[in-house]
Amino acid sequence: MKKKNGERTVKTTRRDFIRASAAIGITAILPGKELLFAAGSDKLRVGVIGCGWRGTEAAENCVTAAPNVEVVAMGDLFQDQLDKSLAQLSRKVDDKVSVTADTSFTGFDAYKKVIACDVDMVILATPPHFRPEHYKTAVEAGKHIFMEKPVAVDPVGIRSIIASSEMAEQKGLSVVAGTQRRHQEHYLEILKRIRNGDIGEIVSGQCYWNMGELWVKNRRPNWSDMEWQCRNWLYFTWLSGDHIVEQHVHNLDVLNWAIGDHPVQAMGMGGRQVRTGKEFGNIFDHFAVEYEYPNGVRVSSMCRQTAGCYEVVAERIVGTSGQTYTDGSIGSIEGQNPYKYEGESPDPYVQEHTDLIASIREGKPLNEGRRVAESTMTAIMGRMSAYTGRALSWDWVMNASKLDLSPPGYDFNIELPVAPAAVPGQTPLV
Repeated sequence: MKKKNGERTVKTTRRDFIRASAAIGITAILPGKELLFAAGSDKLRVGVIGCGWRGTEAAENCVTAAPNVEVVAMGDLFQDQLDKSLAQLSRKVDDKVSVTADTSFTGFDAYKKVIACDVDMVILATPPHFRPEHYKTAVEAGKHIFMEKPVAVDPVGIRSIIASSEMAEQKGLSVVAGTQRRHQEHYLEILKRIRNGDIGEIVSGQCYWNMGELWVKNRRPNWSDMEWQCRNWLYFTWLSGDHIVEQHVHNLDVLNWAIGDHPVQAMGMGGRQVRTGKEFGNIFDHFAVEYEYPNGVRVSSMCRQTAGCYEVVAERIVGTSGQTYTDGSIGSIEGQNPYKYEGESPDPYVQEHTDLIASIREGKPLNEGRRVAESTMTAIMGRMSAYTGRALSWDWVMNASKLDLSPPGYDFNIELPVAPAAVPGQTPLV
């Protein structure tokens, strides 16, 4: 889940990211690739898949990020979610929404119907389990994509995301992920200084997403197993990946970004100590993972969702001549080259869409697919290590693990008992 800082200002014009292009990864369109959207002021038609809080906010961010952008189609598992989302968008950005009964869809196949509409771009914001299939279908249909993090919940899903991202690159499609720190000014400036050697050689790091409680949906008598789990999706590993994947992926993405690589090994622990009721499904409430990166760099990672405890959401990168500290509003360096960011802070939730739309209209595809897949896999590897009590290598998880958390089918009437919570030392490694 994402927290917004109410003091940030929204800036809807595209900022100059040339100075950070290495970090963002904007690439020129390759010869022979088709320009899939006309440049200039042509209207960009957007479809929204997943109409919960994040999907609704992402749609609003998108249509306010640049001129002449319009939401024309929406889809969700549930009619009440779609109605609520459409009502909110109509209140806030009514002139940029033209969704009709013919372009509103519900059910497990709603994503196919949205993608089949006359849309140039889709927003993928369903629970993370569904991301790989929705992404694959959108890429095959030649749509530009904004997809929320995380992008999968298991290694099988990650391999699918990477394959689809390669296909998107071949097609010249733009793909931006909801790792908004990659589009946030003080993070970009700190990463530029890390690249310039301002803290020397990176030797270690720490990252945290320690917070209080989140929402929970208690089961209603008329809800089937599938409906309840999909509505209460945060608390089921097959849907969310657990909170280390769904939430802490932001911080792990920053570490991967700073170090310039993914970890080679993970050793984790965690448990289910406070949230033990049935309403909390089968996820843990705390994790601690040590990640080893190339060249012996080690990162300490921790996350928890427990009321009444100290809260911190931040990252620290330690080098041979200094260290950085970043969180939602701070970017600073201590050491031989001290620095504190004091510039503007455009809303990164808007800026990520501004950058995506600019890449589409300029014919310079921006493809963040593989890197968000690797950051998601970093979190998945930590969860798998904590669940099983085993130390895991990146190569094994990425290439050999057969873990696939998919249910036996997608039907509201199937029996879907809640899988037992993991027990380290007993839960098998798959």
